[in-house]
Amino acid sequence: MKSSELHKLRVAVVGAGYGGAATAKALSLLGAQVDVYEQASRISEVGAGIGLRPATVARFHEWGIFEAIAKVSSPSDHFEILSATGERIMQETWPAHGEYTKTHLIHRGDFIDALLGVLPAGMVKLGHKLKGIRDDGDRAVLAFTNSTTVEADLVVGADGIKSVVREELFSDAGPVFSGEHAYRAVISVDDARGMVTDDNLRMYIGRGTKIYLLPLRHRNQVSFDITALCPDGTWAPQVTMADVLATVQGFDERLVEITRGLDLSTVNCRAVYDIDSIGTWHSDSVVLVGDAAHSMLHHQGQGANSAILDAGALADALREADSVPEALALYQSVRKPVTDELQRISRQGWTEEEIDDVFPGQRPAAASQE
Repeated sequence: MKSSELHKLRVAVVGAGYGGAATAKALSLLGAQVDVYEQASRISEVGAGIGLRPATVARFHEWGIFEAIAKVSSPSDHFEILSATGERIMQETWPAHGEYTKTHLIHRGDFIDALLGVLPAGMVKLGHKLKGIRDDGDRAVLAFTNSTTVEADLVVGADGIKSVVREELFSDAGPVFSGEHAYRAVISVDDARGMVTDDNLRMYIGRGTKIYLLPLRHRNQVSFDITALCPDGTWAPQVTMADVLATVQGFDERLVEITRGLDLSTVNCRAVYDIDSIGTWHSDSVVLVGDAAHSMLHHQGQGANSAILDAGALADALREADSVPEALALYQSVRKPVTDELQRISRQGWTEEEIDDVFPGQRPAAASQE
């Protein structure tokens, strides 16, 4: 689209998470008039650490925000996969993207803060919970529960796995339970029992359980993540320390001791969900990005990265195409085959035999998403 057209483009982004904030930055750099609407009254990201891959880092350099990310992250050279007792199964360098070879390890909260910190003041409007959306073809109208109504030439649904935009316009299929729980905490390096000596991610695989140790050296901390098979699909399950310790039986005793030393009140406990691939992400004036479009399981570490790459691809498409509808079709044609495959691969966590070994004769319980 011509620069003059982009400068007139009114964009409403729904959601101020990774995908929403990155999209707002990328589209504002095109000159578009961007506003971000976030349902929370304040931004606070729970969870633990993630890795920002070289392709994602390349976008940060392109947008001129890499330094803001680098200040709150640690560069990593490689990742390792090990057995429960520490025997190395494989070690690989991160897939390079041109001159960029390192993955930057970062806490989710620091990442959100850094992204929002590079947006112009006033761009993000808090306390706007989306109630409904009307697609009028060449524009769309958003209705929020605070009685605010917003009209935009382009609406970007970045409202996560429970996306209202997706449900109202593209698919009413709900999130899908994976048959796993994730227990995530951030601990001091001093409490890591000497298991963290560099800036590289390690994953330990045992009977129905994976443990991730992700260093956050800039914080002098470690992200400690236990992902374990469990048939309980309650969205935010109530678990005891005995429950958590049972998942790490047979692991290196240092990992067991780290688990035993956790303060359960500080551990984020969640059932693990994704969504099925949906047929289309866009109309002529509405488009999905990030988890709203393709929420995936965390086993490949690609959720946040995919959201950032969506933002970059959407900006590219608006720059290259002759109109918004053409741009949205181009964006989907570029990104959807990639994320469809990542969704598929990320679901290849455990075999039926492994699941039956941990929970004989049991199937994951029906999901309770509240």
